[in-house]
Amino acid sequence: MSEGKEEPKPRTEYTDGKNIPNVWLVRPCESYKDEYTECASIRGRFHQYFIFGENSDCTQWKTDYENCMKYRLHNDIPALERVIQSESKRRYERLAPHYYNDVWKHRTSPPEDWNKPLPTKMQEEYKNTYLDHKAREYKASQT
Repeated sequence: MSEGKEEPKPRTEYTDGKNIPNVWLVRPCESYKDEYTECASIRGRFHQYFIFGENSDCTQWKTDYENCMKYRLHNDIPALERVIQSESKRRYERLAPHYYNDVWKHRTSPPEDWNKPLPTKMQEEYKNTYLDHKAREYKASQT
């Protein structure tokens, strides 16, 4: 065994056993450090400028790392809640285009005929393709 201090394991519950809501959003602390390092690197800056036309603000990644480490090392619950709030905001911004899409109608269930056979023209085109041969091989090996 090593003589150095062992790194504490990430906590997922309050010390009194009460579950923290949305704790599943929190990544390992090292993830936040890696994201900050990548964001602040020359390569990351070039990518940001190429994609967005300007450099992104990387301070939130650093703040999340610091708050995550505060929770890991000192069981600082408010720091964990700040990380959860930041992750929730990040997740909302990532999924906003999906939820606000007004081009497609969102389904609640699959169409009635979702598994009907393909049209005959498509079935003819499918015959003797690589995928058709592999599907036949697979079916033969299963029997």
